[in-house]
Amino acid sequence: MARTLRADRLAAASASVLLLFAVTACGSGQDPEPDPAAPGKDSAAAGSYPVTIAHKFGSTTVGSEPQRIVTVGLTDQDAVLALGKVPVGTTEWLGAYKGALGPWATAELNGGATPTLLKDTGTGPQAERIAALKPDLIIALYSGLTEEQYTTLSKFAPVLAQPKQYNDYGIPWELQTETIGKALGKEAEAKKLVDGVEAKFAAAREKHPDFSGATGVMATPYEGKFVFGSQDPRSRLLTSYGFSLPAGLDKAIGDKFGANISEERTDLLNQKVAVWFVEDVAKNAEKLHKDPTYGDLDVVKQGREVFVAETSDFGNALSMGTVLSLPYAMDRLEPMLAAAVDGDPATKVEQP
Repeated sequence: MARTLRADRLAAASASVLLLFAVTACGSGQDPEPDPAAPGKDSAAAGSYPVTIAHKFGSTTVGSEPQRIVTVGLTDQDAVLALGKVPVGTTEWLGAYKGALGPWATAELNGGATPTLLKDTGTGPQAERIAALKPDLIIALYSGLTEEQYTTLSKFAPVLAQPKQYNDYGIPWELQTETIGKALGKEAEAKKLVDGVEAKFAAAREKHPDFSGATGVMATPYEGKFVFGSQDPRSRLLTSYGFSLPAGLDKAIGDKFGANISEERTDLLNQKVAVWFVEDVAKNAEKLHKDPTYGDLDVVKQGREVFVAETSDFGNALSMGTVLSLPYAMDRLEPMLAAAVDGDPATKVEQP
């Protein structure tokens, strides 16, 4: 069933019951906080083990090449697939795809079995079902794992939790891919994947110099007007194109991936481009435009809006923001952004 944009995730965040796990070697206690300057930490020659990876709850050591991977992070499966491994279990977020694999990812199965789909209804990961899959690695990088959930999962296998230097659900796709590459003994392959996507962004910036320095914001009409902060994948997509985020954005939303803004802060939406994730493009645009606090802004009058159907494959790919979904989404988003910022209000932003 279609939902408002990640309503389950937004509700969980607002209730402070964010999602899943964190990391440590199976059967061993939590490792001490690693010394960032210590040699060998967070690094290993391609294919060599053990490898130790730091995270929000300490660090986790992966002793050998994982064969049975469960992803608790809501987008972690894409990097695993891109690196040639098929998870035995994935966690549902979008509720749209078998095995939580979008159309940009299914080809990476290479004939392998579709992963078992796990759920998180806001009370944490399904520990018993995860244990039954007999994992040798649990990945929870794009997650809101609590320390209690991390400890529980660590009884079954080493757990890679979200990094401490970012908000929950705030890991950049590049770091997500590279971290999973380390855990799988495929650092070189991970770097090549990241470089490929970054080259695609560089080509877009060169093609559209008017993106550079222009301000942009990502938003959704979830319980009012919800804007995404600088650590959300959607906002990072804009900055990768060369756009700048509104001044004071993170101050307005706090240490979250996004938040609802007051009517007094609709100035955050009055940017060179506003990208809206909506249930219904026509209906939601009409409703927003009838709201004078938004409809009278220049971003509306000058046709600088982009509307994305959030439950479409395109919208889902944008929301996931992974090494596999980004190229799929970029081919569709780039011409929309170009039409919105071309300086001509008569230019229509066409749906892909």
